[in-house]
Amino acid sequence: MRPTHRKRHKLKSEINVVPYIDVMLVLLIIFMVTTPMLNANVDVNLPQANARSLKDKKDPVIISVGADGKLFLTLGDAKKEPIDEEGLKTKVGAFVKANPEVSVLVAGDRDGKYDGVYQVLADLQQAGVAKVGLMSQPPQGTSASDGRK
Repeated sequence: MRPTHRKRHKLKSEINVVPYIDVMLVLLIIFMVTTPMLNANVDVNLPQANARSLKDKKDPVIISVGADGKLFLTLGDAKKEPIDEEGLKTKVGAFVKANPEVSVLVAGDRDGKYDGVYQVLADLQQAGVAKVGLMSQPPQGTSASDGRK
């Protein structure tokens, strides 16, 4: 009888980590895609803040949005005049092109809908206005020196 020599295979004591890496990359992609969607429909109750008023050399362009959604425009020293969306785009766009340093401010009525202010911001962007500020009034009972109660 011949002795049979069986080849002994050494056991591998290594772990193949490639499948784990694949799983981790897939999970990472899933979390990266879903995380921005989690905060899409959150109700926001914005706090009141005491902000300092802007010191500007030129008179600002002020667009007022009433509670009923009507728009009013104040250019420089002129009086407040009612205006529609197309007129707003045309007038403010031309005024800002002539005076690029002028401040553009939006004053939304406290009881108005957010949609009106948002539409004005979109119209101003289409008119070529790069920077827009939002106007507010300080809360009642604040001191003028430091803006705190």
